[in-house]
Amino acid sequence: MKYNDKKINNEKGELMLMKNFPSFINAQSSQEEVRNYLKSISQSNRSKKPQFHTVISTKYQEHSKEQLTAIADEFMKNMGYESQPYIVVFHKDTENNHVHIVSSRVDKETGKKINDSFEKLKSQQALTLAIEKVLGVNRIAKLDKLLQYRFSNLQQLDKLLERHGFKLSQSEQNSNQLQILHNGVVQKTLLADQLPMQDKPKADKRAQQIKSFIEKYQQMYSNKVFKVVDDRAEKGLYPKEHQGVPKIEFTSELQEKLKNIFGIDIIFHHKDDKLPFGYTLIDNKTQQVYKGSEIMKLKEAFELTNSNIDKKSFERLKDYNLSSYKEKQILSQHLNKKGVQAEPFMFFENKRLKNNKSDFQQIKADVIQHLKALKNDSFVVLEKDKNGDYYAIHQRFHQIHSLQSLIGSEAYQNFISQQEKSTNEAKVITINDNTSGTGSDTDINHRERVNVSEVLKVALKSTEHALKTLLSSGAPVGRDNTENELKKRRKKR
Repeated sequence: MKYNDKKINNEKGELMLMKNFPSFINAQSSQEEVRNYLKSISQSNRSKKPQFHTVISTKYQEHSKEQLTAIADEFMKNMGYESQPYIVVFHKDTENNHVHIVSSRVDKETGKKINDSFEKLKSQQALTLAIEKVLGVNRIAKLDKLLQYRFSNLQQLDKLLERHGFKLSQSEQNSNQLQILHNGVVQKTLLADQLPMQDKPKADKRAQQIKSFIEKYQQMYSNKVFKVVDDRAEKGLYPKEHQGVPKIEFTSELQEKLKNIFGIDIIFHHKDDKLPFGYTLIDNKTQQVYKGSEIMKLKEAFELTNSNIDKKSFERLKDYNLSSYKEKQILSQHLNKKGVQAEPFMFFENKRLKNNKSDFQQIKADVIQHLKALKNDSFVVLEKDKNGDYYAIHQRFHQIHSLQSLIGSEAYQNFISQQEKSTNEAKVITINDNTSGTGSDTDINHRERVNVSEVLKVALKSTEHALKTLLSSGAPVGRDNTENELKKRRKKR
């Protein structure tokens, strides 16, 4: 409760929903009042962990706070908490939109603990049902559509299902029985000998057309294939029992563009962390699965590289709205300073329109507040290119804009003048800081805003003190000794 209340006070959180509380506990109540009420209904049971707290998150801003709140409300009903008092708080303190749900595990009517057996599996089922209802997602209908695709063997069916979040599993009791799961929950059971396997015709016009697409777009987008390593489990972001070998996948910009433009999905085959040896191609337009060599040989279509990037960095990178080579340069410059080494071919062109007015206005407001030093917003970073032009990177909305387009020409010229003035004044008093070797004059996001007049005062005062000390000690005041001592003090300072 304290954590969520602090986020709300810092304008990083918003109370979205408050249900099943008595009339004297409402949105205007303090965190102590809400917490004390939840404590009071939990004291009737000796449960060691009476608090119920969970988080529902989406990828970046894929779903709105209203959608997440509706999903959270439906989730609580499916978990058996529909009559329990609970709050839903939306947080915007990270790149990902997410809501926190806080309640009590003790039934307010009976005083007994709500059944939490198989809670993990139960929560997965509850969330799936909530998403289906709120977002209109019907997994069974989606699965039935996938099973209408034409495929030649079980391996192709397995790749098709895996690409859409399903898992094909063979029954231990009956090798002919296949189960299709989603998040560990069985969605459908099939018999292998009844699957409609189909061979491709020798003269497949669609295969020739797809080959032409690949050859054409090789000239427009990078076909360099690189490794994406998902090591989040090893780094402790997942439960320990799930930790193991990092998940490896291979991708390229050409692969991404074929999927976005034509619905042609390419899946590379590899063993462990070795380079791909083949690929499967899924043509979603004609609902057909191909063996890659039926279209083109792997090395004719793609160039294999040993380059790699971690999954978290790559997903963030891929979500950025990059519509020009300049924006790619700016983002690459920023990432290199943070220690993320990304090759140029890892930056995928993304021409999504920046037409969300509310997002754009929020970006403008954040940048202006950042420049005024009224708000130390870690989401805003300023980068300067080789020509001296400044760009603003918003690390929450994953957008890059020229600073001038955000604050206007007049304000931008004032900003440039201030930067030039600061640079000129800094030349008068050179302050060497040998302890920080990672700074750069092109990244002013975390640059200490120093008042030059104050630096002058400190420098003069320090010099005066040094001279007095030397005179009072009776030490020779010859030119060489004094200059050497002052040099030492300047270096130390």
